[in-house]
Amino acid sequence: MDASLPDYLIREQAAVGALVAFGFLRVLAGAIAFARGWRIGWVEYAMIGAAALWCAPQLIALIANPASVAALAELEGNATGCAIALFFAPILSHRLGYE
Repeated sequence: MDASLPDYLIREQAAVGALVAFGFLRVLAGAIAFARGWRIGWVEYAMIGAAALWCAPQLIALIANPASVAALAELEGNATGCAIALFFAPILSHRLGYE
């Protein structure tokens, strides 16, 4: 009997976690950048770098073991959640008046 979670549940949990984390961080970074007069473009670059670092452990695990279904599912979920958050968070930040 296999006690591991199905890959779609791993993918969904990783996506929701990345979506919440990066959505919140992006809006918070936009507010701080607005208050300090920083360029929003630098905030975008920093968030893309943070998203790459967020996905790096799963990418390394997938490179080390290409047959790992769990690492692939978690990488797909993290990448999807980060992409959605980094696309929609600037819209929310703009509606809140930070950009």
